[in-house]
Amino acid sequence: MHMFDLTGKTALITGGNSGIGLGMAEGLARCGCDIAIWGRNADKNAQALETLSAHGTKVTAYVCDVTNSDAVNDVFAATLNDHGRVDGCFANAGFSTPSAGFDQSVDAHWRQMIDINLNGAYYVFRAAAGHMRERAEAGDQFGRLVGTSSIGALNGMPRNQHYSAAKGALVSMIRSLAVEYARYGVTAHSILPGFVETPLTDESFASKAFADRVVPRIPARRLGQGSDFSAIAAYIMSDASAWHTGQDFIIDGGYMVF
Repeated sequence: MHMFDLTGKTALITGGNSGIGLGMAEGLARCGCDIAIWGRNADKNAQALETLSAHGTKVTAYVCDVTNSDAVNDVFAATLNDHGRVDGCFANAGFSTPSAGFDQSVDAHWRQMIDINLNGAYYVFRAAAGHMRERAEAGDQFGRLVGTSSIGALNGMPRNQHYSAAKGALVSMIRSLAVEYARYGVTAHSILPGFVETPLTDESFASKAFADRVVPRIPARRLGQGSDFSAIAAYIMSDASAWHTGQDFIIDGGYMVF
């Protein structure tokens, strides 16, 4: 584990109180990383704090709506005040709900998907990247910018064009971040999950049509869990990944290659 020892590092995870975000937070904490989770639900934040505190690192939680740029800046400042630094920023907060059909979709639904899944990541990355650049210019080069996208950025998703558009744009933004910030010792990656059981997907995955058509197409023969993202988060945060940047990590149980 020495190669992935994260002692002395701090990671910020938006949407870190459940699902993929909590899975990444647990993997990081087990490797010695201090954790700051952001979420909109104070009760879920408290439950996540209890879970993460068992790993013995410093853990804090903040209520934040990432679609509000002023709130993001304020909560980022509070995170810095409590932790002193942010070494890794995992923009994981997201939302998905299908429309009735593309030609029946409404402006408000489109704006909601873009606001949460793309603009929220932009606001958080902007704050984190500025902090990492300033640290690097002061002689402390290190940073990780990681966004949770989706295989929907690559696959056609009927009735989900708004979600696919946001997640695809996120991948493109992260590639550009990888190029711009490499000189500061900052790497940037996208994580593209397949079908993962989270509170956001419970309703969709409960349908018989989904169980009959989708799950049999997953070579691993199961849906993903939040814990399946623990190891990739630890690798990205470690010094071992210093020369690895601009990657799209597809984690889907083999779905995309079947």
